[in-house]
Amino acid sequence: MYLNKEDKQKIFAKHGKDKNDSGTAEAQIALFTRRIEAISNHLKTNKKDHNSKKALVQLVGKRRDLLNYLVKKDITRYRNIIKELKLRK
Repeated sequence: MYLNKEDKQKIFAKHGKDKNDSGTAEAQIALFTRRIEAISNHLKTNKKDHNSKKALVQLVGKRRDLLNYLVKKDITRYRNIIKELKLRK
């Protein structure tokens, strides 16, 4: 896989409570965003890779569900994660 254990721990340490916290919505959104960027870069060179396109659509949907959850649960956490990951313009 493109992310090793140390890279994931860095993401979780930055967006979660600690380096082993992979369960918070912010940590999951950050991980999905990193995976979406990697698949998008892959698809720029491999335009006919339909399996990766399907995986990209699924990841975007999962991230959208988590973002919707954060909007309902805590709007300030939502605004912070959007700002940190630069998801909205």
